[in-house]
Amino acid sequence: MSKDADKIFDFVIIGSGFGGMCCAYILADEGYSVALLEKNIQYGGCLQIFSRDKFILDTGLHYIGGFDPGQNLNTIFHYLGLADKMKFHRMDENGFDIISFSDGRKFKHGMGYENFIQQLVKDFPEEEKAIHAFCKKIQEVCKQFPIYHLKDEQAENYLDVEVRGENAHDYLASITNNIALRNVLAGNNMLYAGVKEKTPLFVLALIFNSYICGSYKIVTGGAQLIRQFSQRLREKGVKKMNRHKVVSAIYDDNKISALKTDNDETIYGKKFISTIHPSATIDIFGQENFYPAFVKRINNLENTTSSFIVQLTFKPYSFPYLNHNIYHYFTDDVWETINYSGEEWPLGFYLTTPVPVKNKSFAESLTVMCYMQPEDVAPWVNTFNSTVHPGSRGDDYEKFKKQKEELVIKKLETLYPGIRNSILHVYSSSPLTFRDYTNSVNGSIYGILKNSNSPLSTVINSRTKIPNLYLSGQNLIFHGVLGTSIGAIVTCFEFVNRKKLMEKINSFSQLI
Repeated sequence: MSKDADKIFDFVIIGSGFGGMCCAYILADEGYSVALLEKNIQYGGCLQIFSRDKFILDTGLHYIGGFDPGQNLNTIFHYLGLADKMKFHRMDENGFDIISFSDGRKFKHGMGYENFIQQLVKDFPEEEKAIHAFCKKIQEVCKQFPIYHLKDEQAENYLDVEVRGENAHDYLASITNNIALRNVLAGNNMLYAGVKEKTPLFVLALIFNSYICGSYKIVTGGAQLIRQFSQRLREKGVKKMNRHKVVSAIYDDNKISALKTDNDETIYGKKFISTIHPSATIDIFGQENFYPAFVKRINNLENTTSSFIVQLTFKPYSFPYLNHNIYHYFTDDVWETINYSGEEWPLGFYLTTPVPVKNKSFAESLTVMCYMQPEDVAPWVNTFNSTVHPGSRGDDYEKFKKQKEELVIKKLETLYPGIRNSILHVYSSSPLTFRDYTNSVNGSIYGILKNSNSPLSTVINSRTKIPNLYLSGQNLIFHGVLGTSIGAIVTCFEFVNRKKLMEKINSFSQLI
């Protein structure tokens, strides 16, 4: 029995990713007693970090958007009590993201819509009309999602079927015949693991808009965010429980009364929120307790691909700090990097350097993210890693990782000749790492793939058939720090006065 077995929490939340932490904060701030359960040692989900060579390396948090004063994430961070507790670094406003190709072409995404247009018109002067049309469309799509702008009206009906069904690739093709411009406008699609035939325009719009409206890096990344958010949750009285993997539920008259963990503890609650993947939620609570149509739909949904991440630490003062991200492609079609085969992998990668702690001019590390399909690590699918038992997949797996690391470094050298001489150490993670540390299906980096061909199939409601079980997390609205925080707000509408909550959050808006 848990030492808290005699206490019945108002809410028990499964999963301590950013969405779970936000749900915990909102509910505790409203006066409820809350328990937050995490299966790993570290809290934070994709915010988890690890330390190597005395450097802190991030696993999933590299930069945030919508963080200029008055923007949505800036307001949310002030409401959560995080903005004044942390250090942020604004990225290059004239090119926070650079889209580059193996033939040497480079294109900049600028911050602010006027600047965004100005930067692209330099390279595509004949396409000014199309660039203006793109920006207007992105903002129009975002306006149809009130809760994205922290507005109360129609918050539960955040997008209609017509908007959900518009395809991103097809829209870009409709505004310009210039293939290079299409690729540049879709060049950051690793942010949402875009699939040409399926990714809806609204996914591109919601994510792209946030970065245009203020791109920042968090100094020391996820480490600082986890530490400060954990402190805020403690101040609010949230009971945080790591190493508590939920394996089953106890029912009383069709309602959940408690959760059982893998260490045979029992956590009692009145209401429960699962922020993990819906399929993992079904496994825990028993598919017989959900509508059969819901179970079938979830099991048939496609998930976004996974990734292979290489972390390089550098010798002192040997590699410049980049105050921008780079999306680099070895193919002329940015949508095709997901469809690699054999030795051509990777067809593209995302590069970012965390904000240096010691010397602002030189990077201390570099993160390289490449797409990787779960099938690539199929030989080790039945092995499991954790912070308790790391490195347990065997020599063949380590050899596989080393081979992939070398392929990445060779392609990095085409972009940065001589970079190998700057490297101190190399570390990497695979789809299995994501699967085990974030509880995502097959290591999916962004959860369920939104599909413009079947727009309603990927809509997940926060309510379930089980009367006191609710859903949140990256699959509810969209992924990332912004997406999961908005999802947490939507879930909490079930329990708190929506109008008052939105007024409270917006009272923290920092006016420009």
